[in-house]
Amino acid sequence: MNTFAEQVIHSNRNLTFADHLPDDVQLLNPFRENEEIMSVTAAFYSKFYNDAHERTLILGINPGRLGGGATGIPFTDSKRLTQVCDIPVSSISTHEPSSVFIYEVIRQYGGAAAFYSRYFINSVCPLGFIRLNNRGNWINCNYYDDERLFTTMKPFIISSLKKQIDFGIDTTKCFILGKKNAKYFEIINAEEKLFESFVALDHPRFIEQYRSKHRQDYISHYLQCLA
Repeated sequence: MNTFAEQVIHSNRNLTFADHLPDDVQLLNPFRENEEIMSVTAAFYSKFYNDAHERTLILGINPGRLGGGATGIPFTDSKRLTQVCDIPVSSISTHEPSSVFIYEVIRQYGGAAAFYSRYFINSVCPLGFIRLNNRGNWINCNYYDDERLFTTMKPFIISSLKKQIDFGIDTTKCFILGKKNAKYFEIINAEEKLFESFVALDHPRFIEQYRSKHRQDYISHYLQCLA
């Protein structure tokens, strides 16, 4: 039997999407865009997932350009990767607010080793997107921001979720980060019957940007749900 880590690494190495996207949207695939990322992510998953234990899935939206879209590890920017996980990365330097929140949850949970022994974090859509705004700048884009994009990505999302489950995921319950993300996940889950139930949590980015004064309350709620 392959370890959990080996399955994730194999999946990342072969993660690709070749269909046509809307003209104002571009794909983020760190495994294709930065040759160091494959070795960095392999080191991360080999460190924390070198076993065949079942885990509970936590799903973000899709990788952002400063977090998982750069490092290849959801909710992990280069600072957390280096300082907390002790895995150096030389080709990028990123700071991502969602990563700050998640790693504070992880710290209060008991540390990275304890947390990752029970949980696997990924995204509803494991590839990220950027879109061209009215000012001519490329900004982060969520898979559900444009119905055209959601329709295009839906078969890929379903296939990716099924592959993640095959890593060794407990399908009794999963956690969805972001209320709108949960709304779209509910559509998919109702059709595909992937999980018996799911719990929606406020997204770390929303908490850091709009509810930072109540940050510890949100962390405590996360910890209560994940206990």
